[in-house]
Amino acid sequence: MAIEIPRVKLGTQGFEVSKLGFGCMSLTGHDHSVSDEDGIAIIKHAVERGVTHIDTADLYGPKTNEILVGKALKHLPREKVQLATKFGVESMGPDGPVINGTPEFVRSSLEASLQRLDVDYIDLYYIIRVDRKTPIEDTMEELKKLVEEGKIKYIGISEASPETIRRAHAVHPLTAVQLEWSLWTRDVEEELIPLCRELGIGIVAYSPLGHGFFAGKAKEDTSNSSLEVYPRFQGENLEQNRILYSKVEKLAEKHGCTPAQLALAWVLHQGDDVSPIPGTTKIKI
Repeated sequence: MAIEIPRVKLGTQGFEVSKLGFGCMSLTGHDHSVSDEDGIAIIKHAVERGVTHIDTADLYGPKTNEILVGKALKHLPREKVQLATKFGVESMGPDGPVINGTPEFVRSSLEASLQRLDVDYIDLYYIIRVDRKTPIEDTMEELKKLVEEGKIKYIGISEASPETIRRAHAVHPLTAVQLEWSLWTRDVEEELIPLCRELGIGIVAYSPLGHGFFAGKAKEDTSNSSLEVYPRFQGENLEQNRILYSKVEKLAEKHGCTPAQLALAWVLHQGDDVSPIPGTTKIKI
């Protein structure tokens, strides 16, 4: 039976996306990277079934994820895909990512993403992390210019504080805030979700399946995977979380669905201004 994916509007500027999006990060440069052929097939499969909100970033791969998405777009009607990508990480240093939000870096990053994706414009362009050395107003002013030039249509921000979101939104309306939101990540409900709704900003929820925890990682050995960096996948924390998972599993059985379906349904039912972007390396999403 064909399932029709509902459409929702993010922000107040008229940007419409599929309520269920697709996060492409895991397709390249991670534990279960896939071939270009399989990655293209997965993205095509999603879009052909109505999942038209496609999310990538120059950081993923790095760079190779955008190239893969660009190849997939060659097989799809561009006007039917809501393409989102992100910028802001200049390099990876010994103490973590080096963040750059200067106007010059904004523009050079955008031009590079357009080239890798091989498109004329990007629908939703995010600041992936906030540069504390550059006033957010300076970053937003350059993004505003890119909107006026038609190179991007809408602006988003990821992992920002409430104050930063307010300041950014005052320069140019933010269309979306991307944040982690799932059954086991709910701290955003205290301030960030109410703020987005106060300002009329859409919410894009990444890792709605808990980095795959609710999709089967709860039962797997994750000791030699990239998930090991997350405290929830370590030692006693993981064992306690597995107890919680068993309760979700039983509830899912009661409702005739999988734990992943139950966890994703919870996020999908948080409002008509929310678009979760689960990822997968399998052909069925």
